[in-house]
Amino acid sequence: MSDTPFGFGLPPEEPEDGDEGKKKGAPNPFGFGGAGMPGGTDNPFAAMFGAMNPNDLGAAFQQLGQMLSYEGGPVNWDMAKDVARRTVSAGTADGVKDRSVGIAEKAAVEEALRLADLWLDGVTSLPSGAGTAVAWSRAEWVEATLPVWKELVDPVAERVGAAMGQVLPEEMQAMAGPLLGMMRSMGGAMFGQQIGQAVGVLAGEVVGSTDVGLPLGPAGKAALLPLNIEAFGKDLGIGSDEVRLYLALREAAHARLFAHVPWLRSHLFGAVEGYARGIKVDTSKLEDVVGQLDPTNPEQLQEALQGGMFQPQDTPEQKAALARLETALALVEGWVDAVVHEAAKPRLTSADALREMLRRRRATGGPAEQTFATLIGLELRPRRLRDASRLWASLTDARGMDGRDGLWEHPDMLPTASDLDDPDGFVHREQIDFSEIDKMLGEAAQKRDAQDEGGKDGDEGKGDGAK
Repeated sequence: MSDTPFGFGLPPEEPEDGDEGKKKGAPNPFGFGGAGMPGGTDNPFAAMFGAMNPNDLGAAFQQLGQMLSYEGGPVNWDMAKDVARRTVSAGTADGVKDRSVGIAEKAAVEEALRLADLWLDGVTSLPSGAGTAVAWSRAEWVEATLPVWKELVDPVAERVGAAMGQVLPEEMQAMAGPLLGMMRSMGGAMFGQQIGQAVGVLAGEVVGSTDVGLPLGPAGKAALLPLNIEAFGKDLGIGSDEVRLYLALREAAHARLFAHVPWLRSHLFGAVEGYARGIKVDTSKLEDVVGQLDPTNPEQLQEALQGGMFQPQDTPEQKAALARLETALALVEGWVDAVVHEAAKPRLTSADALREMLRRRRATGGPAEQTFATLIGLELRPRRLRDASRLWASLTDARGMDGRDGLWEHPDMLPTASDLDDPDGFVHREQIDFSEIDKMLGEAAQKRDAQDEGGKDGDEGKGDGAK
């Protein structure tokens, strides 16, 4: 679990070596510039305002006015989208720029996903979950996934943003209304800036729509990014067709799971919301400085925020929600890893190498995990992913693919975190037959409805007799 959801870090330590220490500084918690982001700079607004030379001042003040006039939700998503698109346009650190997907690339992606679905038919009882196969550019990935990022991030940002309205006594809030409104607008802009940069950087590295283990794209679509697949396979010594096909297997397997396990999406997103509800924001520093802030000086507010003004506190509710989410994500990724390996092993000579490469990418904190941790405070533990994959493989051996996949019928049938510690115990444990329970509940409901209907008929009969 990450200790810095939304990148709200601890206050920077005092430098030990004077000015040199100041130059090193702590990472900017809002992602304004900094390492790994385009346009890194000490000016927190340079990513939006450019180099701030005199010729840029008009545009800079215009954007500042737009920031301060924002009256939407906890995140300025228009700004997030603009920043993400500009981050994508700037290209990745290796200088590779985004480009439109060509006709040949589209055809190759469609063929890879079609073949992947055919191979998966033999290793899982879940049918195809993608009616459409698409090839996206990085910019198209941003456009397609932002609605889901909004759903993920807004609950957390709402709780953090609410702290801005809680630092003054109720009787004083009316007088301080303009200041608080301005602070909320600035907060929305800062969240939008950070999220836009994070999503823009992630767009340069993901290979499909399910790299974070969640369905980020539209339902019914399996998507791959040819440009990023090309970068992923560079210098591997593996044929591009084989790399594309292996990644297509993973994308198609995710699509099947999310399409045919109707409760899974709400279960995962509900755990995120549960985490957000448990957020406690330390507003003591905000209380100290709110009366001294100059609302016309946005950099002063930025410096206060960098000083650790908002520090979400771990609570039992948050830890429980994160544990549920972490276990569920591990089970999703473990199932995908197991079925993809079963489908690819007999057909792709590099299946083992590609599998291990993707596992190591997880273990070293791949871009998806890092972005997810920044936005909602969660990291997917690689150890749980490997444990989950072994458990699903053992279930396949013991119960067959129908018995294995049947566990997705109900959330209470899935392995728990403790089951991942003892996979053999779970595999050989007698499972509850939820179909019989559902049948009993259905029969009881029908009997109750029949009794209610009989009572209504009796009442109507009494009414007719009274006449």
